[in-house]
Amino acid sequence: MGSPTRDTDAADRVTPVELFFDVVFVLTITQLSQLLLDKPDGTGLTRVILILGLLWYLYSGYAWLTNHLPPRRPARKFLLFAGMAGFLLTAVAIPDAFTGSGLLFGLGYLIVVTVHLTLFSRSTARAGVRRLAPYNLGAAALVIAAGLATGPAVRALWVAAVFTQTVLPYLLPRHSWISAAASFHIRPAHFVERHGLLVIVALGESVVAIGIGVPHDNVPFTTAAAVVLALALPGTLWWTYFTDTRYAETVLHHADDATRTRLAARVYIVSHFLLLLGIIATATGLHAVVAHPDTPAGWPPALGLSGGVALFLLAVADQRHALGEGHALSRLITAFAVAATAPVGAVVNAALHLTLITALMTVMLLVDGHRAVSPEART
Repeated sequence: MGSPTRDTDAADRVTPVELFFDVVFVLTITQLSQLLLDKPDGTGLTRVILILGLLWYLYSGYAWLTNHLPPRRPARKFLLFAGMAGFLLTAVAIPDAFTGSGLLFGLGYLIVVTVHLTLFSRSTARAGVRRLAPYNLGAAALVIAAGLATGPAVRALWVAAVFTQTVLPYLLPRHSWISAAASFHIRPAHFVERHGLLVIVALGESVVAIGIGVPHDNVPFTTAAAVVLALALPGTLWWTYFTDTRYAETVLHHADDATRTRLAARVYIVSHFLLLLGIIATATGLHAVVAHPDTPAGWPPALGLSGGVALFLLAVADQRHALGEGHALSRLITAFAVAATAPVGAVVNAALHLTLITALMTVMLLVDGHRAVSPEART
């Protein structure tokens, strides 16, 4: 193979094809929300965590990819569409990924991995990708094996796949991991914008859950009020997230290459995984509220709503801590306060539960949502 392409066409802004890619990927969020809605128990939650863990790691890989190689050339766009096709197949297979459609999921995932490696091999990050390629391909092989297996072996193979891809590379000897990380060069403006747009689209999925949950035969005043309130909650999540994006971009811009790569992995792989998991759980809770606002939702939907918002806030607090921004305490306090409201939704009233959570989020934003701390002000 020839020498890798020099990344001269810098990734300054997110391209339309990347946004289209995100729209396709967010079908994964929709499917996982439905999976959790259909199986609101430990089994459903475990499957959601495993599937999201596998797919989010590779989505992050594509974000790093287009940060190195902006998909402006036709060949890159065509390959990116092939990656979309792989993600689409995995999303379609999600409802029965542990039973009947596991093989389809595995084949789709193999396409995602292969396209990612093919494109990245032409970048200046070629050396790092070579070190990580065996883990990605190994995970794909394990998922395909899970699709061919039955019984307890299916879950064991899934766990092995997630471990192989997301944990095992970090257990490499330190010099090997540093060598791999040194190949990546993050362009902060594009990187932060790309993840921000994905969060917007994912929050939009929670709004879709609102519309799906509304009864179609009649819409009484209480249901209409619950719908408006259910839109307000994703609005507060949006506001909470985008309060920090400019600061994150500034911190990454001023960091050296090694620190920037480490922070990007810490914040945009780990913290954003928890953040998306929170959005998925929140969407299931919102669906239940708008369906029956006048009655208790029961424990699974109430825990989904409170737990999802709390997890979102914990992820934001973790991101602030990693970036050295400070002011994470309000997010932590609000997360615990939101979690404590779960009994209201479970045994009292679903709409009242949503009202309390939205009020807590609003108070948090009013108290310190507009604070700004510059990187230069840190001690």
